Amino acid sequence: MVEPVVARKTWRTLEPVHGVVYFAPEPAEEYERAGLAPGRMGYFASRAAPMGTPPAETVIAAFFNFNPALVHSVIPAAWTLADPVRITEARRIGIDRTLRRILGDSVASPGLARAAELARVAAETACERPEGRPLFAGHAALAWPDHPHLVLWHAQTLLREFRGDGHVAALVTHGLSGIEALVTHAASGDLPAEVLRATRAWPADDWAAAVDGLRGRGIVDADGAFTDPGRALRQTIEDLTDTLAAPAYASLGDDGCAELRELVRDISKQIVAAGDFGVAALRAAAE
Repeated sequence: MVEPVVARKTWRTLEPVHGVVYFAPEPAEEYERAGLAPGRMGYFASRAAPMGTPPAETVIAAFFNFNPALVHSVIPAAWTLADPVRITEARRIGIDRTLRRILGDSVASPGLARAAELARVAAETACERPEGRPLFAGHAALAWPDHPHLVLWHAQTLLREFRGDGHVAALVTHGLSGIEALVTHAASGDLPAEVLRATRAWPADDWAAAVDGLRGRGIVDADGAFTDPGRALRQTIEDLTDTLAAPAYASLGDDGCAELRELVRDISKQIVAAGDFGVAALRAAAE
């Protein structure tokens, strides 16, 4: 085993490689080309498609923190417009275009190829433990791409969903609903409450009710900021999430994880610098 903090550092360094698929214009263009409606449909359909044609209730459960009404507005309608195989292909074409635009000739660099090799080792280790991770398992059933930059992206996608399913388990274990998890995320200061509320389409009244409920439990104060017990709860959940994610990186060990982070650090910086991330991108994605 590697220490859970190593798992967290490795995930954070690689996360832009995966996360850009949600904000760059190219995937959205490909979803529309495949037949999906503009807007949020592409996000939900492309991420859920590896599970087949799940009903809205399954997507709500797996994605965890979105307003159910938002999910119902696009699922199952998406499955009548494009089949999951076509949607998954559109996602891969979109991220291929995105990474080639941002990284240029470095998509063929030896360093990226080595990073893809290491990330795949970790992802395939995660694939040995799919139990209790339904969203991850759906993505794990997809075929591996051929090109190194897509191998790196797919590997990080698997590692992100592996971690994400574990995070949901940690939240449920500690009695937090999806909207309550968002309120605690806002209390941590990582992102503004309004951005989290808007991107998950929660009405202001629902958000206020969640804050009131957490205040009654002593987790946040009247302003929605953490109390000391709330801050401790958040740390407990994050620590458990790290622990649940750590087995994926055991096959790399500390040295392999350090090498992978070093190889991907500049790649991730390039992706972030391209301007597809940030609070502005999150707000735009919610529109």
